[in-house]
Amino acid sequence: MLLYCRHTSPRLRYIAGFFSKELFAEPIRITTDKAAFIAAAGPRINYSEEDIPGVFTIAPASLLFETGVTPRDLPCFEYNGRKAFFATSGDFPFDIFAAAFYLISRYEEYLPHEKDEYGRYAHTNSLAWKEGFLDTPLVNYWLLDLREALLAMYPRLVFRHPEFTFIPTYDIDLAWSFLHKGWRRILGAAAKELMTGKWRQLRHRIAVLRGRRNDPFDAYEWLDALHLYCRMKPYYFFLVASRCSGVDRNIPPTNTSLQELIAYHAMGYRLGIHPSWRSGDKEGLLQEEIDSLEKISGKRITRSRQHYIRFTLPATYRSLLAHGIGQDFSMGYGSINGFRASVASSYSWYDLQKEEETGLTLMPFCFMDANSYYEQRYTATQAMTELLHYYHHIRKVNGLMVTVWHNTFLGTDPGKAGWREVYETFLKEEVYWD
Repeated sequence: MLLYCRHTSPRLRYIAGFFSKELFAEPIRITTDKAAFIAAAGPRINYSEEDIPGVFTIAPASLLFETGVTPRDLPCFEYNGRKAFFATSGDFPFDIFAAAFYLISRYEEYLPHEKDEYGRYAHTNSLAWKEGFLDTPLVNYWLLDLREALLAMYPRLVFRHPEFTFIPTYDIDLAWSFLHKGWRRILGAAAKELMTGKWRQLRHRIAVLRGRRNDPFDAYEWLDALHLYCRMKPYYFFLVASRCSGVDRNIPPTNTSLQELIAYHAMGYRLGIHPSWRSGDKEGLLQEEIDSLEKISGKRITRSRQHYIRFTLPATYRSLLAHGIGQDFSMGYGSINGFRASVASSYSWYDLQKEEETGLTLMPFCFMDANSYYEQRYTATQAMTELLHYYHHIRKVNGLMVTVWHNTFLGTDPGKAGWREVYETFLKEEVYWD
């Protein structure tokens, strides 16, 4: 595919690379030579305001030829039953390159915005939330629309046909509920249960500590069997904060049992760091945690997902790159499920302040159990419906589906009854057999 524009830019080259990976069998070639473009044979896209008869034309908005970020009004309209913006003339009703760039670069997150209770970008600021397409991989649907439009003009054009990919991932924030917490934490929790009359939980705690019952957060053997049955290789992200404070409530990495758990998972699965909340505030702490996980696991750590999905652009991603992280699984919200970047595909992060594509690959997730339970107040049955909603959308576009689960939901904690069964049913009856 040859694309003509009057002048090129880093943004255009970046989004052309994304479209090449997702849609075309061969990379898009960009030219600013109008005469050579007209003389060329084969399928072509005129990405300019100039009238060039006989070729597919997309009239550009200005976004890809600008630098910096500017607040803008983005009126949406309906196209093929879905939202679109940057309406223009030509053979396609909107500038799909600019619109896709706006969404996957997270352009709006560089603008002044309100933060949620945890200081994160609030999902209610987003265009996807305001226009009602947060639950849809909109960019992937646009790609299908563009493919159909191009085929009408170029029937012999060869496209890439991606396959649906499912990646199960787990955040191990707190490896055990009762075990391995140290006597001070154990006695403090037991005293609180005694004083508040939580007799059932106290008896449960004592039974676990005496070895008569399994810890309610211990889902590891059960998950092993499920992965073996479904022939899956998931990712595990371990929180290894050295200090227990605030939302960093993990078992300390000096604990022998936690070290054995990490080493065990390193042998059969893919590991990543789950950077602590404090690592976003204290210089050097992220490297300390990566070093700790590497030492325990015996593996080089190049994957990450932020604890509590705490990240800001561009600072967090720059920090990850500086510390050798090549894949990040944080592109989603910690307050609601859906498609934060409106895409169900992996892609390279574009640093809008530096105006350059980076070597950090983003692996967006669409569903997290904690969002469904704590934020959206869903029952296990409602969560299953939500999971299937995302699954069927992503299957339609042959996209990437990443889910986030916690061992705390998949063990035997009475407060999470039914969630383990939902996950098992989803994997065995939908993802595996479909």
